[in-house]
Amino acid sequence: MTVASMTGFAQSAGSHGSLRWRWEAKSVNGRSLDLRLRTPPGYDGLEPPARLLAGERFQRGAFQISLTVEPDANMRGLSIDAAALASAVRIAREVAAETGLAPARVDGILALKGVIVQDETAVLDDRARGLRDAAILESLATALDMLVKARGNEGAKLAVLMNGQIDEIERLTREAASLAAAQPEALKARLSAQLAELLAGAPVAPERLAQEVVLLATRADVREELDRLTAHVQDARALMAQGKGVGRKLDFLAQEFNREANTLCSKSSDIALTRTGLALKAVIDQFREQSQNVE
Repeated sequence: MTVASMTGFAQSAGSHGSLRWRWEAKSVNGRSLDLRLRTPPGYDGLEPPARLLAGERFQRGAFQISLTVEPDANMRGLSIDAAALASAVRIAREVAAETGLAPARVDGILALKGVIVQDETAVLDDRARGLRDAAILESLATALDMLVKARGNEGAKLAVLMNGQIDEIERLTREAASLAAAQPEALKARLSAQLAELLAGAPVAPERLAQEVVLLATRADVREELDRLTAHVQDARALMAQGKGVGRKLDFLAQEFNREANTLCSKSSDIALTRTGLALKAVIDQFREQSQNVE
C-alpha cells in the first residue's frame, strides 16, 4: 500500500428523469478533515450524507465539493422573492432620483438575479425527493471514489520522491558516522599542534594530552545522534510501507530527524562533518515539506 496525497480533483455527472447534475470535488492539504459543500437551494438535505461519504474515504484534507443542477423543465416552478423585489425597487428609485435617469422597467427589475427564483422541490413529494437525492448521492460517491484514485496516483509519485529522500538521509548518516569515527585522532593532532605552538615546542605529558583529548572527544561524541537517525530511517521506511493515514506520523518523524541533525552539527568539530550535517538538514527539510502533503 502506498501513501496518498491530499491533493486531487475529480468530477462526475448524473441524471434522474430529466434532471441533470454535476459534482466537482477537489482537495488540498489540511490538518484534519475539512469539508465545504456547496449545493443549490433546496438540496441542503444532501450535506449530512455527503459528509458521511467523505468521512468513509478520507482522513485528512481540505475539501471543496460543489453540486451544479440543471433543473427539470417539467418540474420547474417560479416564484418571486418579495424581499429581493422590494429591495430592487427601492434601489432603482434611489438611482433614478440621484442620476435623473428614467426609472427601471418592470422587466428589468424582474430580470435581476434573486428576484425570480426557481423552486424545483415544490412539486416533489417525500418519496420523489428521496429517490432524487439517492441518485445524486450515488454520483457523489462515484466522484469521491475517483478523488481517492487521483490522490492515490499523486501519492505514488510522492512516495518515489520521499523514499529517495530517506535513502539520501541514510547515506549521509553513514557518511557522518565515518567522519565522526575519525574525530578523536583529528582532535588529538589538532590539540598537539596547538599546544606545541603555545608552549613553544616544550614537551607535553602524554597523560595530560590524553585526558584533554578524551574530554574533547566526549563533548563531540555524536554516536547517540547517529544511532537515532538510523532508527528514524527504519521508522520512516516502515511508515511509507504502511501507507494509509501516516501523514501526521511522518511529519513528526521529520521533526525528530531535524532535531538529531541540529545536535550533530552543534557537536561537530570537523568541517567535513559539519558539511555533511548541513546536507543532512537540507534533505530532511525537503522530506518534511513533502510529508505535509501526505494524508
